[in-house]
Amino acid sequence: MLDIREELKKLPAKPGVYLMHDKEDAIIYVGKAVSLRNRVRQYFRPSHNEGIKKDQMVKQIVRFEYIVTDSELEALILECNLIKEHRPKYNTMLRDDKSYPYIRVTLGEDFPRVLFCRQVKKDKSRYFGPYTSGGAVKDTIDLLQKLYRLRTCNRVLPRDTGLERPCLNYHIHQCLGPCQGYVTREEYRSQIDGVLSFLNGNYGPIMQELEKKMLECSENMEFERAIEYRELLSSVKQISQKQKITNSDGEDRDIIAVAHDDRDAVVQVFFVRDGQLIGRDHFHVSIANEDTRAQIISAFVKQFYAGTPFIPREIMVQEEIEDAPVLEQWLGKRRGQRVYIRVPKKGSREKLVELAAKNAQLTLSQDKEKIKREEGRTIGAMKEIAGWLRLEGLSRIEAYDISNTNGFETVGSMIVYEKGKPQRSDYRKFKLKTITGPDDYASMYEVLTRRFSHGLKEQEELKERQMDNAYGSFTRFPDLIMMDGGKGQVNVALKVLAELGLEIPVCGMVKDDNHRTRGLYFQNVEIPIDRGSEGFALITRIQDEAHRFAIEYHRFLRSKEQVHSVLDDIPGVGPARRKALMKGFSSLEEIKAASLEELAALPGMNRNAARSVCEFFHKQQGQS
Repeated sequence: MLDIREELKKLPAKPGVYLMHDKEDAIIYVGKAVSLRNRVRQYFRPSHNEGIKKDQMVKQIVRFEYIVTDSELEALILECNLIKEHRPKYNTMLRDDKSYPYIRVTLGEDFPRVLFCRQVKKDKSRYFGPYTSGGAVKDTIDLLQKLYRLRTCNRVLPRDTGLERPCLNYHIHQCLGPCQGYVTREEYRSQIDGVLSFLNGNYGPIMQELEKKMLECSENMEFERAIEYRELLSSVKQISQKQKITNSDGEDRDIIAVAHDDRDAVVQVFFVRDGQLIGRDHFHVSIANEDTRAQIISAFVKQFYAGTPFIPREIMVQEEIEDAPVLEQWLGKRRGQRVYIRVPKKGSREKLVELAAKNAQLTLSQDKEKIKREEGRTIGAMKEIAGWLRLEGLSRIEAYDISNTNGFETVGSMIVYEKGKPQRSDYRKFKLKTITGPDDYASMYEVLTRRFSHGLKEQEELKERQMDNAYGSFTRFPDLIMMDGGKGQVNVALKVLAELGLEIPVCGMVKDDNHRTRGLYFQNVEIPIDRGSEGFALITRIQDEAHRFAIEYHRFLRSKEQVHSVLDDIPGVGPARRKALMKGFSSLEEIKAASLEELAALPGMNRNAARSVCEFFHKQQGQS
């Protein structure tokens, strides 16, 4: 066993990051230090007290490791990255993982589009945001497309000009028709300039133009068009009124305030862009009893700005935070310009921080009950199930289901719930390889054998590569397996586990005559369950989800097989053209209804092949 006292003597008096490990070799805490020697030694001094949370952590430390850096700034960056990657148990953690919507203007295209996106990329596009409401962003994009008659299609212009007929938007006067060459690049670009001006908050010119057109149409007795302009004008006015001016300096800034009790904290963020308050959002943070407000704000700033693409010029907070100078350096590097972290003492800025704090306190009190209800639905429900089965430490459940139609394309589904919530990234689909008829037991045997054999193989490979803390797609095994059935399905699972030398609890979800779950079959006994409990509701959700996932995959394979088999019979359509048809159209009916020009425009197709497709389906229709 590692002698911690000896290791402490080897610590350098240099800046860096330290990682604390428990007996399972999991990373339970990550911290940064100006001097690794001084900071890490503090944890192991009997007289040193950092609160109950840190004391509990120190008792679990079996070993530590450290990474030396050239500066405190480098240590801060590394600390942020490691916390984000490992999510250590004893770090103050940001629980929300939100991505904000942006408006993207694709200036790299000859005929740009205005799009909704959630990621800012280093391309030639211009991005506006972040905004806090996805619905408001979509409404704004719809309005811009109507105002400036922009294209919404994915055609590559001018390469595809004239290849297809203009879409419906052109015919209803909501697109200028660049796909047909009806507008020059310069004329279209002037419309885009108007969009950019609008998104920068310059609403005056477009409002004047709309009012002028509305009056002209009214004088010419074109009342329907006048109403259209009036509605557009009303929409623009509504958007302009939502922008509350907070300061005339036109700066970008975030205002951050926190409210907390002994267990929970809520951080409120106001977003000010170009001097306008564009929205607000709140984040729940897990804390320890002794965490101060300044410590919570510091931890939040590190994690929030490590994951967001936009860094404002100024961040206003409630009170001074200890590592503000090094945080300013780090944020400035990410922004490419200097960033200021300030504590306003008077005036409108101080009142904005107070307003954010009041909102944080309100959200904290309102969400307490909501959080308790959610925990009852998830963690509380898992505890109920564990109590019924007399299991300890129930965190991960896997459930399986089989779907087929008279043995056709039999498929299996594996769904995963962790702490009472679906872990969709761990869901898996199985297309049966050895079973040809409708045999659910044999199908389940194959699915479970493949799943756990693959998992054992991955574990062995990672062990050989000395990557004990890494995970493959099947590496993690469940604390409980739930089978969609009773004794028969449970025995199949137990047989697979015994053959592979695994010990994992297995229970069956037993149904009544009306196909509703009535109890759990576990260790040769049917255990009745309270149908009004959260545990029962969770079991029902798991059962429905496993069934839905299997049925969805089965339907996909059947649809794909039907389209595949019909297209195989068309003369002149080989694998490449078949793939192009299936990619270009979402169903067989769409392929049948497509025109010769639409078919010929697909990659790899030509007029002869397109004519062959049309004639094939025309002949089929005549025979029917």
